Amino acid sequence: MKKHVVVYKKLSAPLMERLQAQAEVTFIDDVKGEGLARLRDALPGAHGLLGASLRIDSSLLDLAPALEVISSVSVGIDNYDVEELTRRGIQLTHTPDVLTETTADTGFALLMATARRVVELAAMVRAGQWQANIGPAHFGTDVHGKTLGIVGMGRIGQALAQRGHCGFNMPVLYHSHRPRPEADERFGARHCSLDELLAGADFVCLTLPLTEQTRGLIGERELGLMKPGAILVNIARGPVVDEPALIAALEQGRIRGAGLDVFTQEPVATDSPLLRMANVVATPHIGSATEETREAMAACAVDNLLAVLAGQPPANPANRLPS
Repeated sequence: MKKHVVVYKKLSAPLMERLQAQAEVTFIDDVKGEGLARLRDALPGAHGLLGASLRIDSSLLDLAPALEVISSVSVGIDNYDVEELTRRGIQLTHTPDVLTETTADTGFALLMATARRVVELAAMVRAGQWQANIGPAHFGTDVHGKTLGIVGMGRIGQALAQRGHCGFNMPVLYHSHRPRPEADERFGARHCSLDELLAGADFVCLTLPLTEQTRGLIGERELGLMKPGAILVNIARGPVVDEPALIAALEQGRIRGAGLDVFTQEPVATDSPLLRMANVVATPHIGSATEETREAMAACAVDNLLAVLAGQPPANPANRLPS
């Protein structure tokens, strides 16, 4: 008999057909309001869940006594209590490899756009306000040769380092829980303390996961250590940055600008001061948002799910269950 899977993220037709060939599938296209009620109704018979952007807490897990696996279509796992899932014997999987290059592209795009004031000046041209040659009031800042600081030197951090070092001749500083000899060798990168990185970098890029240890990592003190001409780029998670402290630093000109793909609240509130600032480039969490990458992520999630339901180890486990 086929096992029952609840899917709460839209899949392409080929992936859905593949899943339906091997499992009984309940698809829920929206997990708000009535959709969440449908999800709750489907949980008692569910052996697997596949989706993203939904907090799976104990109240939902209590409804799913037969649950074997949650396959998240994401690299981040901050929507899950990993310890609780492990205690219950539920395998959590994610999609860490397929979005590395695309997310690094996004980070470098934000870095470039903020440094050269691309969004602000493009809006000026569209509004018909380009009436004379551009002067100092509209100058940006160079990227090539500047120091790139990366907080979190995992896959995405190393992909950013490659772009900066190989493409723009940027010295690379990085802070992570341990040195990365491969980054040192490939990019001439130097492992250092967070304070040293913040004081020395012209661009501070955040690529680390959200944990209790990293929540609020960049606050008033840390922003105060940055150069007045420095730019902060966040492609990690919004709560890694103390948002009110960032707003104050930007408003007071204590840093040059920020390129933000993530926010404390998503979607970001329409009255957020960040959206009124010319020195902020804000995008709607598009780190992995290309057709090719999102399909690859979904395919990886389907592979992970079916492997666990077949009693096989998944390619991308996010927790380790007792053998």
